[in-house]
Amino acid sequence: MLRCLVSRCLLTNPVAGQTRKMSGGSLAGSQSSLAGKVAIVTASTDGIGLAAAQALGQRGAHVVVSSRRQSNVDKAVALLQSEKIQVTGTTCNVGNSEDRARLVNMTVEQCGGVDIFVSNAAVNPFFGNIMDSTEAVWDKILDVNVKSAFLMTQLVVPHLEKRGGGSVVFVSSVAGYQPMQALGPYSVSKTALLGLTRALAPELAQSHIRVNCVAPGIIKTTFSQALWQDEFKKQLSIKRFGKPEEIGGVIAFLCSKDASYITGETITVTGGMSCRL
Repeated sequence: MLRCLVSRCLLTNPVAGQTRKMSGGSLAGSQSSLAGKVAIVTASTDGIGLAAAQALGQRGAHVVVSSRRQSNVDKAVALLQSEKIQVTGTTCNVGNSEDRARLVNMTVEQCGGVDIFVSNAAVNPFFGNIMDSTEAVWDKILDVNVKSAFLMTQLVVPHLEKRGGGSVVFVSSVAGYQPMQALGPYSVSKTALLGLTRALAPELAQSHIRVNCVAPGIIKTTFSQALWQDEFKKQLSIKRFGKPEEIGGVIAFLCSKDASYITGETITVTGGMSCRL
């Protein structure tokens, strides 16, 4: 009886019998899903930024990596080249207007245009009671974490429009939903990126540019080392801290055709940590 039902299913729905073959083809296609695309990723020589560059490059994109230090750029470029990824590297302090313009202009001149922008650069010069934070701390954090993200977007959008559209991804944080103790100003800056995503998405949709955001939980990077504590792990459904590549893959997805109907959204990648504004 069961054999009869299976046979009838295959006769009426022949696609059902081709699942394995199609899945293999889809997997192969995903490895070249961003072929011909050019992606700028800021702060991309380590941690989440480097993982994003790897994920985009593995899918065929030419990635442009940057960091404030030339030695870090050289190391990242060598690593990506060893993985057969098309890569260009340069120094860039996103808090500096001349550096921002130089990064975009160099990308257009050497790579022919821009299709993807991933804003990953962030700083946190303060750790303590938020009431002890100074104006200088707020200026530094907001300049790099929020203003530069917008100003870089402003620079790349005309080039995305020339390519018929593209994708912008901001890297926020779980702290943008639930401010972390001793990280008050940083948490506020990450909440601002959630709002920036929602504000830009409808404005840029008419130019076929999608704007999304990723909010990582506690990821094992040098930047988040102070948070590798058991008290945070207890809040997770998946009882471990995340890996940079687990964020890089989500970023690459948001830049792909698979996410072509997604804009104005933030994907939380937190291992099950509660996230709600």
